[in-house]
Amino acid sequence: MGVAARLAMGAVALCVLGGATFWYLTAPVRLDPIRLAGLGTGDAAKGERIFWAGGCASCHARPKAEGGAKLELAGGVELKTAFGTFVAPNISQDPKDGIGAWSVEDFANALMKGVSPSGEHLYPAFPYTSYARMKVGDVADLYAYMKTLPSVAGKAPDHSLRFPFNIRRGLGLWKLLYLDDDPVVEFPEKMQEPVLLGRYLAEGPGHCGECHTPRQFTGATNDGKWLAGATAAEGNGIVPNITSGQGGIGSWSEDDISNYLETGFTPDFDSVGGTMVEVQKNIARLTPEDRAAIAAYLKAIPPHPNGYPPRKAKPAS
Repeated sequence: MGVAARLAMGAVALCVLGGATFWYLTAPVRLDPIRLAGLGTGDAAKGERIFWAGGCASCHARPKAEGGAKLELAGGVELKTAFGTFVAPNISQDPKDGIGAWSVEDFANALMKGVSPSGEHLYPAFPYTSYARMKVGDVADLYAYMKTLPSVAGKAPDHSLRFPFNIRRGLGLWKLLYLDDDPVVEFPEKMQEPVLLGRYLAEGPGHCGECHTPRQFTGATNDGKWLAGATAAEGNGIVPNITSGQGGIGSWSEDDISNYLETGFTPDFDSVGGTMVEVQKNIARLTPEDRAAIAAYLKAIPPHPNGYPPRKAKPAS
C-alpha cells in the first residue's frame, strides 16, 4: 500500500474516531434515577408559587396576553438574538401540540437537564441552566399545578437559527461546560436562612441571572460578573446592575427592594419599565417572605461595577 493510501486511510480513521467522540460527548444526559425518585406526586397549590416565581406565563402565554389568558400557555413569543430567533413553544396541556402527554419525569428532564422526551437537546433560551438548581420537589409541584391549566391546540412556529446554531447536537458540548446545579454565590454555612431562600429563588426558578448578568461570546452567563447588568438580548437597551457595586442598587435598602418587587415603584418614585414589568408582576404574586428573601440575597452578594459597556451620550441637537 502506497504512502498516499495509508495517509488517506489514517485521515478516514481519524474522522471516524472524531465523529464517534463528538457523538459520545454530545449525547443528552437525563436526571439520574435517585433524583427522579425524589419527585413525588406534587402539590398543585405549592406549584402555583413556583409557576409565578419562574415567570412561565411571561414567555409561554400568547404575546400581550392579559388576565386569565396568561394561563393559556400556547407560546409564540419571539426572542430575537445574535444566534437567530427563538420562539417559545406551546407548553399547555394539549397532548399533541403542548406537553399534556409528558410524564413528571419528562417534565423534570426538560426543566433541569434541557432534554426533551424524545431525547433532543433543548435550547438554553429556555433557562434550564437556572432551573437546574431547583429542588425536585418544587419541580413536581410545578408539574402538578400546570396539569390544572387549560389545554390549547396549535403549535408555535419553529425557531429560526443560523448555522451552526441550528445543529442541536452541538449543545451537548455547551452543556458540559455550562450546565451546573451548584449555587453561583457561595455563602458561609451559618448564613441566615432568608439569604439562602433568596439565593434559591433568584438563582433557581426566578432565573434573575439570565437577564441581569453579562454573557460570554458562547452565550453563557459570565458568572464572575453575576447580576452586574448586561446588554439586552434584543435591541440596544441595557438590563440594570442589581448588585451594590458602582452603578447598581447599593443605595437601596432591603425594604426598598422588597417594596419595588411588590409595587413596581423605586425609592425615587419611578416605576418599573420594559420587560421587568412582567417580572415584577410575577414576583408580586409571591409571599412577602419570598420578596424579603430575594432582597436579603441581593444585598448579600458580591458587588460589581456595571457589566455592560458605558453608554455613549447623545450629541446635542
